[in-house]
Amino acid sequence: MTSAPAQALYERHKDHLAAGLEACATRAYWSPFVESPSGKLHAPGRPEEGKARFEALLGKPFELDQPGETGRVGHEVSPYTGQPLGVDYPHVDPDALFSAARKAMQGWQGLTPEERAGICFELAFAMEEQAFANAHATMHTAGQAYLMAFSGSGANALDRGIEALVYAYKALDDVVPHATWRKSFGRSGIVTLDKAYRIRGRGVAVVVCCATFPLWNAYPAIFANLMTGNPVILKPHPNGILPVAMAVRRMREVLAETGLDPNMVTMAADEREDPITITLLEHPDCAIVDYTGSQRFGLWIEQNCRDRLVYTETAGCNGVVVESLPDPDGAIGGLANGFCGFSSQMCTSPQNVHIPADGVALADGGHWSFEAFGRKLAETIAARTEDPKRAAGLCGAVQAHRSLELIEEVRERVIEAGGRVVLDSRPYDHPDFPDAQTATPLVVEVDAGQEALFGEEIFAPVCFLIREPDRDAALDHAARIAREHGAISSYLYSADRDYIERAQDVFTDAGASLWINMDQRMPINFAAAYSDYHVTGLNPAGNACLADLAFVAQRFRIVQFREPVPAEAAE
Repeated sequence: MTSAPAQALYERHKDHLAAGLEACATRAYWSPFVESPSGKLHAPGRPEEGKARFEALLGKPFELDQPGETGRVGHEVSPYTGQPLGVDYPHVDPDALFSAARKAMQGWQGLTPEERAGICFELAFAMEEQAFANAHATMHTAGQAYLMAFSGSGANALDRGIEALVYAYKALDDVVPHATWRKSFGRSGIVTLDKAYRIRGRGVAVVVCCATFPLWNAYPAIFANLMTGNPVILKPHPNGILPVAMAVRRMREVLAETGLDPNMVTMAADEREDPITITLLEHPDCAIVDYTGSQRFGLWIEQNCRDRLVYTETAGCNGVVVESLPDPDGAIGGLANGFCGFSSQMCTSPQNVHIPADGVALADGGHWSFEAFGRKLAETIAARTEDPKRAAGLCGAVQAHRSLELIEEVRERVIEAGGRVVLDSRPYDHPDFPDAQTATPLVVEVDAGQEALFGEEIFAPVCFLIREPDRDAALDHAARIAREHGAISSYLYSADRDYIERAQDVFTDAGASLWINMDQRMPINFAAAYSDYHVTGLNPAGNACLADLAFVAQRFRIVQFREPVPAEAAE
């Protein structure tokens, strides 16, 4: 079946598809989206229009014309104002949602990979069109600063989505629709068969979104599933519904405009007091699960949804090994930015800094003691957060009150264990939102043997300076934690090439990616679509990678037909 509107969308976006394929092949930088919200890069009035569009959503029901509505839910509170958004959303009957998704899937199956790609690109650009409004929605649910929210639910998130789209296209394109097969069977002569192959999606996918990056992981899952023929039910975090709802409504509009069933994309919102996630995951029509969130629930999904296709990204206990400093200022500046960035509420944020007890060598022949390194880092963090305007841009707001409690608990436990607070955490006064929930990083010194303090992810702005016996112990300890507890981004600072190569071997064995001598010219934990493989699937931080062929290839199956070609026709 060929859909004329879908084919037209492929023609509109085929150059984007070609560029995406080239970027994945070369691992070079490419993006069809505008990453910055600067007014110089957009049509006049776009930033103001986006803010007004967001504000127009507040204090009223969010209408989403989809099947199965049984009531209303929604109690989101802004981390910036401390006030409810006042928006409610449809509460749905899962049976009705799954039924509608299965029906929508039937029509979608007949689209060619090119047509699906055209539709998905159109969806992506529709998401970019509302990037300003969604940035404010992300700010006031996740707590991200404005610049991060614009890219983290806009260009950067869409880049990851398009990356998954492209990999799905690569996998689908490997399956030819028809083949003519000939083989000699002795006295029977040559047999000619006409073979045909159809691609079939696995079934309905449930995409469970996280609180702090509601769309960054959602877009890859959405496009991977749609490209491979699977409808998507998005389950947002109870305090992160609005960004997801905005995306779902716009995608449904685009699908309907294209003449396709909009129930290929639906949303199931819930509240903390009445969760719906497990009900969705255990539904007999749930075939695929894409999950981003806590390691504990991710492990539950991996263990209890074995009859589903499960993709997880959970927690990373990300370590830094400091052996020597070829660029001391760059290293300290980069690490300070990493600990301040979104108040360490990112899965790639550093947490543990493993430092030899006798300190680190400098490129100029100097030397910093263990204490001096910690003091330099603490002073740089303090300088980064001294000016409220700069702190606001770096740290944003703290999404969950539990993160503030974790800071208090870590401080108490470190002091009780004989450790030392090098830099205390404090709230900073946000220049635009006086009631914002904020916290600067807590920096503490501990000994390597006190792993109970730092051996798992602390989802809060906390930096552990870990005193290791020597440089080899520092490397081995960081790698072991990554292997046993999970790491998404690990970091190394060294001027010794032999040590760097040993570190690459050790972290490869731990299944953990390693960034080497990253400085302050860019965020050290930035993950680039088409180039950086985000999560390896080799340690407890998750079982899937954004993006590779493994992320998409199992989402579809191949049904084939064959029949003999009459001898006279075969000749």
